[in-house]
Amino acid sequence: MAYTARRVDYFYTTVTDQPGEAYKFLKTLADLGINLLAFTAVPIGPLRTQLTLFPEDAGKLAREAQNDNLVLDGPHPALLVQGDDALGALAELHMKLADARVNAYASTGLADGRGCFGYIIYVRPEEIDRAIIAM
Repeated sequence: MAYTARRVDYFYTTVTDQPGEAYKFLKTLADLGINLLAFTAVPIGPLRTQLTLFPEDAGKLAREAQNDNLVLDGPHPALLVQGDDALGALAELHMKLADARVNAYASTGLADGRGCFGYIIYVRPEEIDRAIIAM
């Protein structure tokens, strides 16, 4: 299985769970010239949604967010794995992390339907270097 793995930084914020809130936030980021590698939106209660942003340029996002008074928590480290989709691909990645004694405490993945996948693996900050070496 061919793949690449690299460290990425992510930020998160919360918005009101109302139609259009994610759109408004994402539109603001686009207007600021922020390109995202990945994005998730997860409910965290009956009235709030957590948006997690994986920017191409974490420094740019941090600067632009501060200039535009956007409230973000981060940066936090994660791994972005992209590669050729194959049966057992995720199991192989998790085996490498387990062998390095790295805990993947959350993850999100997606196959593109054309033979490739993307996978975000959340690890503790103190384990990120071991995780990168393990990959």
